[in-house]
Amino acid sequence: MEKLLYVTANPKGLEKSKGLQIGEAFLEAFQQERPDVEIMKMDLFTLDFAQMDADLVSARGKLAGYGYTLDQLTDTERAKILKMHALADEFVTYDYYVFVSPMWNLNSPAVLKAFLDNLFVSGKTFAHTSNGPKGLLSNKKAIHIQTRGGQYTGTPLQEMESGDRYLKIALRFLGIEVMDTVIAEGFDLFPQKVPEIIEKAKDNARLAAKELAKGIAVQV
Repeated sequence: MEKLLYVTANPKGLEKSKGLQIGEAFLEAFQQERPDVEIMKMDLFTLDFAQMDADLVSARGKLAGYGYTLDQLTDTERAKILKMHALADEFVTYDYYVFVSPMWNLNSPAVLKAFLDNLFVSGKTFAHTSNGPKGLLSNKKAIHIQTRGGQYTGTPLQEMESGDRYLKIALRFLGIEVMDTVIAEGFDLFPQKVPEIIEKAKDNARLAAKELAKGIAVQV
């Protein structure tokens, strides 16, 4: 059975979050097309995962560059690196990934970057080769649903947006095929149009869900 991981980075909850409401429309459309796919929801604001602190940075360095084994790490280092590896191990079991996040201060919420840090594990999600790093998560697809208070698309502000851009870079680095982002923007600029913006984004999300539901494209 194929599996989809639905990752959200918004602390507001479904009733207050426009992005999560758009995300639910995506899921409903996807489930209608692919009821055979198992869906797992992951709320990053409630998920307990490893943070890139001094212990974890030290553990990664010792294992990657200094020839240490797990047994040679401190108890704290070992616990944190194993926690990181467990999350990466779970992540690779999925076939589809949906990320839902707002844009805060030109970027995604910090919790999303912290989550992504756990996925960069050499030998699990990417490998070092003579031609440079190679992503190991081929034949998987991902999409980002992002909400923005301002208007960035097609304006001089577009180059300042870095949350969606970084997420795409990170996922592609790991070998994942990334679909076009579903963007809902202008909420703060056009408060009277909020319902219209949401409905348009839901329509776009449903179309994207149908496209994702067509299946994994084999990469050669």
